[in-house]
Amino acid sequence: MKKVVTIQDISCFGKCSLTVALPVISAMGIETAVIPTAVLSTHTGEGFSGYTFRDLTGDIPGISEHWKRMGLSFDAVYTGYLGSVDQVRIVSDFFGDFGRDCAVIVDPVMGDRGRLYAGFTDTFVSEMRKLCASADHIIPNLTEASLLLGTPYREVFTEEEVKDILRRLAGLGCPAPVLTGVSYDGQHQGAAAYDSATGEFFSSFRRQVNRQVHGTGDIFASVFTGMITHGKSLGEAVETAVGFTYDCIEATPDDGECWYGSCFERCLGELTVYASED
Repeated sequence: MKKVVTIQDISCFGKCSLTVALPVISAMGIETAVIPTAVLSTHTGEGFSGYTFRDLTGDIPGISEHWKRMGLSFDAVYTGYLGSVDQVRIVSDFFGDFGRDCAVIVDPVMGDRGRLYAGFTDTFVSEMRKLCASADHIIPNLTEASLLLGTPYREVFTEEEVKDILRRLAGLGCPAPVLTGVSYDGQHQGAAAYDSATGEFFSSFRRQVNRQVHGTGDIFASVFTGMITHGKSLGEAVETAVGFTYDCIEATPDDGECWYGSCFERCLGELTVYASED
């Protein structure tokens, strides 16, 4: 059975991060190990306040050392939300220990809607840029791409502009970047990707849903990771991740409580077709 290790926080309520990654990747028939970077009572986004937070940065090196003594190896390493510069640097060391012979996928979670998340600094962006250079695939949204590249944020781009962004992301050192939240016409939204080894571009779109649902970026990144781990092509990974994410949004009632996350559990059956591939 294929094995993935995912490194991100546990938000105990409000579906995102590890509480999305673990069931989604597992549904695809992949053994999923976890390194939690923090434990929170809820996520920190809109809709919740007064949450508890326990930083687990100091636990990560010990987990890594134990696994090295055990001789563990993985088919993919996938990082999500990292809460500090120290965590980014520790994860970079982890890549050196476990990421040499497997796919390395970085979701550079640090902003949305044109703004850097609270608590993050320019130093964090700089360290995340270095981490992205160690990855086979990065999955920034439009905000994160603008931060990584130092360019102004926009919501709508032409196809040629998106291709230029992807080329510049590859120029950071990542050979096959993926850009999410892409829209050319304001009516359809999806993702685009670039394989710098072949010069090929890939994209997938669905009808734009004019509401925010928390945790959809984590859904996309988790499905993408599962597909890459199963040896699927970059284009197929993007298409499957976009389609599944859209289905999860459509399965979620428009009840004004987007901060609870999507009803992705209703859609997990779509992914089990991949569970028997290895």
